[in-house]
Amino acid sequence: MKLSALILALGLSFGGLAFAGDGPYQIRVDGLSCPFCSYGIEKKLKALPGVDQVEVDMESGVVTVRMVLGATVSDKQLRKAVADAGFTPREISQGQRQP
Repeated sequence: MKLSALILALGLSFGGLAFAGDGPYQIRVDGLSCPFCSYGIEKKLKALPGVDQVEVDMESGVVTVRMVLGATVSDKQLRKAVADAGFTPREISQGQRQP
């Protein structure tokens, strides 16, 4: 019984470190102003294992990342990919997978 409580506590503690692949991620990014910006972010994010599709909306500054079913990605991986493309990630959220 104590072991299961410990496992649950650890799961809750580290649960926010990785996202499951059951819904798209929206990343708010500062500085998106041209197609070259869009291409740079798409290239870095598509290089992450499990990324299926990347869509960039320059007007709203939101990048949507869709994962293959069952794939995971961490907040840190997403932030690093955006930063490596030369941009500042502001907020990352996860939506619901469409049926």
